[in-house]
Amino acid sequence: MALGARLDRAQRRHRGLGFVIAVLYKFADDQGGYLAALITFYAFLSLFPLLLLLTTSLAFVLNGHHHLQEQLVNSALGQFPIIGDQLRDDVQALKGSGTAVAIGVIGAIFGSLGVARAIGNALDTVWAVPRRSRPNPFFARLRSLSLIGLLGLGLILTTVLSTVTTGASAFGRLAAGLQALAVVLAIVGNAALILVGFKVLTARSVRVMEILPGAVFAAAGWQAVQILGGYYIAHQLQGSTQVYGLFGLVLGLITWLYFLAVMIVIAMEINAVRVDRLFPRSLLSPFVDRVDLTDSDRRAYTSYAQAEQFKSFQRVDVTFGEKPPTADPTTADPAPSDSAPSDAASGQPVAAGEPVAVGEPASSEAAATVRPPAHRSDSSGEPDPPAATSQPDPTESAGSKDG
Repeated sequence: MALGARLDRAQRRHRGLGFVIAVLYKFADDQGGYLAALITFYAFLSLFPLLLLLTTSLAFVLNGHHHLQEQLVNSALGQFPIIGDQLRDDVQALKGSGTAVAIGVIGAIFGSLGVARAIGNALDTVWAVPRRSRPNPFFARLRSLSLIGLLGLGLILTTVLSTVTTGASAFGRLAAGLQALAVVLAIVGNAALILVGFKVLTARSVRVMEILPGAVFAAAGWQAVQILGGYYIAHQLQGSTQVYGLFGLVLGLITWLYFLAVMIVIAMEINAVRVDRLFPRSLLSPFVDRVDLTDSDRRAYTSYAQAEQFKSFQRVDVTFGEKPPTADPTTADPAPSDSAPSDAASGQPVAAGEPVAVGEPASSEAAATVRPPAHRSDSSGEPDPPAATSQPDPTESAGSKDG
């Protein structure tokens, strides 16, 4: 415990270290792994409807410009470094009558809203928004439509940047500089899109500067996952997608989506810890119960409890008592000695050989202090009659005197 106390004092003194630990602890308190898994699940279900919606929209808007359609689709699929090539062959535009296409587009839009709702739920959980303040399911889905617009803007941005990156080789010595500039612009553009998503998809009113650090972190993490994914394919998985087939497609897609979801949830935690001043935390608070809580610990635990308020007329009050005492064997009461037995009623030592009363009062004075039980009531509500006591007969007393 001495080492733990020293480490605790060290992380409380250093703000940077205390902030990182507080983000990790809040990620664990909010069950961030499960939030990321929920986002991954709905993103997996929403991916193909979104790609279907994209290809169908491009077929109508860019009719007759097949090259531009292909470039936009390739830019979108280029965001999936592991399974983009296989998705390119599996996703085709909706075809048929106008009614059939309209029904398909509506279904694609409805299917793509799941990931927006999952992100909104994660944001409300991280910000500890009371359940009574969260939007109802119908309004939440309407608000989630904004995510489709953000994805459209992101597609245009990635298309422009991919064009710059592809044509950078024609500039000779400036190629490396242009590619680095494209990466920086991608981070800036993604940060702007994530910033809008963080502000729109949560019920809490937040300012732009409050959520900017998390948005920048998420955009940088997004770019890092793409770069590492491309490197891993080039050196480890070259040609393996054709070998593993459908299994490799699904597994690679889920893994990539989960890494992105973890980055997004951590970015949410960064904003919440910074804005609500939830650092530094006690180093041992997630592991033991007997711990000295910091003010940040108390604010965090209070917000967790108040987030479960379902109705406006429901009141949730949080109080903190004293820390549970630590058991100290040196202060425990000594066991009674066998050489000097004591009376069970009086507690006084008894001489050797003298019997000890068990379950009986030691004297008549002790018996007189025992009070009779209170009258109890039966189911009718009437008290029971008092117990009959034996009283001396006055005639018998007079006869004994005459005798």
